[in-house]
Amino acid sequence: MQDAALGPSAGIAEEGAGPTPASWLQRLCEEVLCSSQLSVSLADAPPVAVVAVERYVAESPPPSSSSSALPKPPAPAYCYDVTLADGSRREKCYLAPPLNALVHRNALRAGCRLRLARCSYLYDEKKLSSGFLCLERLEVVPGLPDSDLPPGGREPGQQRRRPLKGGRSHYLPLWNSEDPYGDIWVASRPPERVDVDVSKLTSLGHLEMNWRSRIHFSPLLVRILHKARLRYYGKPDKKLDIPYQAYFEVADSSGMMSMVLWNSLCPEWYNSMKIGTVLLLEQYGIKTSYPFKTQPTPGDSRMKRFTTIEISLNIRDPPTKINIIPEKMVKPEWRLPEVRYRFVTRSELDYLPNNHCCDIIGLVIFVGRAERTKKREYGEDFWLHRWAHVVDGTSDQPFVLELFATSQPDIFEHIHPMTYLVCTQMRVVQDITENTPRTLYLTTSNESQMFITGWHKGQPYTRDAKVKNFIQWIKTQSEVDQMKKTVIGGYYPFPPAPNTFLKYCKNNKVESVLKAISEMERETEDLHYREHKRIAVQGIISAIRYVSNAAEDASGVEPIQCASLEQQQHPSMLTRKSRIKRKIERRREAEKKRDLSVFVSTCPYFTRSASKKVNLHEFQQKDSVPEQNILAVPDTLQPDRADKEGTSDTPEIEEMGRTCHDSWQSDLWTMVKDNLIDHLHYCTVFLESIPRKFDYMHKEFLMQQYNLHPAVHKPNEHRTNKKIHEFKSASGLGHYEVTILGINHDVAIDVAFLPIFCPEDPHLFRIEDIQNDTLLSCMSCTSVCQQETTSSERLYDTFPLSNETIKAAVDLDRQHVICILDICHLGEDKVEVFLNKIYKVMETDVNLV
Repeated sequence: MQDAALGPSAGIAEEGAGPTPASWLQRLCEEVLCSSQLSVSLADAPPVAVVAVERYVAESPPPSSSSSALPKPPAPAYCYDVTLADGSRREKCYLAPPLNALVHRNALRAGCRLRLARCSYLYDEKKLSSGFLCLERLEVVPGLPDSDLPPGGREPGQQRRRPLKGGRSHYLPLWNSEDPYGDIWVASRPPERVDVDVSKLTSLGHLEMNWRSRIHFSPLLVRILHKARLRYYGKPDKKLDIPYQAYFEVADSSGMMSMVLWNSLCPEWYNSMKIGTVLLLEQYGIKTSYPFKTQPTPGDSRMKRFTTIEISLNIRDPPTKINIIPEKMVKPEWRLPEVRYRFVTRSELDYLPNNHCCDIIGLVIFVGRAERTKKREYGEDFWLHRWAHVVDGTSDQPFVLELFATSQPDIFEHIHPMTYLVCTQMRVVQDITENTPRTLYLTTSNESQMFITGWHKGQPYTRDAKVKNFIQWIKTQSEVDQMKKTVIGGYYPFPPAPNTFLKYCKNNKVESVLKAISEMERETEDLHYREHKRIAVQGIISAIRYVSNAAEDASGVEPIQCASLEQQQHPSMLTRKSRIKRKIERRREAEKKRDLSVFVSTCPYFTRSASKKVNLHEFQQKDSVPEQNILAVPDTLQPDRADKEGTSDTPEIEEMGRTCHDSWQSDLWTMVKDNLIDHLHYCTVFLESIPRKFDYMHKEFLMQQYNLHPAVHKPNEHRTNKKIHEFKSASGLGHYEVTILGINHDVAIDVAFLPIFCPEDPHLFRIEDIQNDTLLSCMSCTSVCQQETTSSERLYDTFPLSNETIKAAVDLDRQHVICILDICHLGEDKVEVFLNKIYKVMETDVNLV
């Protein structure tokens, strides 16, 4: 189509600027409808804004013809609707399935702009006068700011948004299926004043004994003790309107029983049914229990459990009547059980067995980026999770938490350092193997719930003794000391790979676990946005290069000058390094004393107005302590001071500005590197890969960087003039590039190794997790020493590759090893590949190097 009205001269009209201009999108629709083929190609179309990208279940594919000789590719499980805006009009369009990969990689996303190259018009043949634009070819336009884009979402007076194809009634969250999403979900239903006739009630115990002899059941009065995350079971071949399910554990004086909320009742009631909520249920159903359902661990071990039946709440057969009883109206004579917990401290965690269930509370000092893991190898469904570290004052070690989405997106997306985090129904994961570091962390279960600062008030756990002890401890802490330990985002290599490759394989065949280096390109291309995978490749460690980052130095230190191999082996270097290290230690002690004397008068955290915002009132504590010792939420931070303490003014380039190379390479690599069939380069360390020091003044910006990209564009309410590279790195001054040569000497791959540590808190990222991996341990220890030295001294002769590192590399020369690689798609075309572990291949076994 060569219509000049749809060419560059049309432009994008600005909203609110004079008379309403003609809409380019409207003229495009008219042009497509006038085409005999209901399809047009566009040349030099102006860019239009993407304000929403939304997902829903695809239609069931038509049955394949039996005469077809060639197999058809699998139909997509999901469709995407894209809402476009041109300044005066919005148009919701259907994305042709061949373009779905643009969404999978987060290249086509809310907030970007695109140019249309071809589109068509599709009518719904089952409806009158119903149709929509279909986007068939397009180009994402890079480099345009999104600050002036219109917000997405439903406009005032607009009807509920429904998907364009397939007769679906609602959208799914863009990146997982466990979270409630869209305007069908009721945020909260207010409790109703209901007269409870106790004489008409039945009990759970009576139900279990008599349910088979009755069709209609008397009303139930129960309290919710446990709540599971949502389960979405929609499929392309299922026509259920809202296929959701949610389990609860409810109790009365006779015991505890499972209750399941079905289908359209989930959007109406799920958000309002909280832990501790009292329900009056009428016209419910009773069914035999699902035998494979997970079971929470009750806080009261003496409570009787009824496991043969479950309460079924549905919109029909029969239509359930639900009432929420306000807590202030709950009477003691109803004898409803209280919610009880199993809180443990960090000092107690070391003695708990594997798979033990517990609850924890603590102060967040690290939270990682949101990542996704495929539920099935070839599917389009993902688990959403992130890692966090939490301290409670009872141990030098933090709680290490693996947090999966618990159908609480408003909490999951707002976990940040310096917030108080409560996690319930956590499961202990530990692996104790002789002569290896202990792996110990907690992971969420199906019944886990999470709460952060702002959500604690009124929760039943505020009355727990260990929660009160934590609050007393937090009142004694200095926020400045805790802030120094805080880190957010970046690559986090946890849990560590096990000590043997056979244990890594577990019950899988080695042939199905190992990937060929030549397959790495396909592996990375198949990744979805923020998808994380851990894979194993065979090869030979052939070269190691150190890349330092002067741009990451926030202390004004000049770029590190790399020493030659001869200089590295000179003994005087080690002597000088030892002297400098002792000098640094003395200087640090003096600085600590000076900082302590100036602390009270200069620190802006401890103003009276700040201390009033502590949010400790959520726990309903009456104890008083001096306000200057309370860990306050620092909303009163001065921007200039926060900038000096938490960020660097030195810009950082996309590929981590290289100022120094120091390398080792094997003789074999020298002989074969010019004759390779393929050499893959995956050694770039992106800005998103670097853990950053947390800055409370810019917490909204930092959370946005490490959360998943939203489905609907929202203009930034908390604007910042900073870029992510301006926030100080928590991972040291550089990284390593490691070349792995294929065992057939015909292909090679370059990957990165990122030594991660936090000098202010050595327990945050633990080097001991790789202490039995000789080469990686040497590289990490060298980096730690380098960080300690350059933090306070202008050292020009620090050598990044130590004698130990070179010796460890030489020991592996020409040996076949198995390398465990962590790969993650960061969006668009950015894929990080980090070396996590190295195993040496032996004749009879596979042991750790």
